[in-house]
Amino acid sequence: MATKKKKTDEPTQGEFKWPFGTRNYIVFAIALVVIILGYVTLAQGSLTLAPLLLVIGYCVLIPVALIIKDPSIMQQESDDEPKQPANI
Repeated sequence: MATKKKKTDEPTQGEFKWPFGTRNYIVFAIALVVIILGYVTLAQGSLTLAPLLLVIGYCVLIPVALIIKDPSIMQQESDDEPKQPANI
């Protein structure tokens, strides 16, 4: 007979940690506001301000929101890492 593997809720590689912190969400919210303002100004007929706002929102702020590291997340990662003994 074949044996069945037991399901466990524990991940094998360790616990998954969400890489985004508060700073990421704030920048992302600012990007959404800028994008919405871009579409509003586009609907009003602006052909200079609207594309500028949309490019800033899509091409600058959203990538920045994905790339930046939140200091609180970095602090948690350093606290979770096991301390290495000093080599003498």
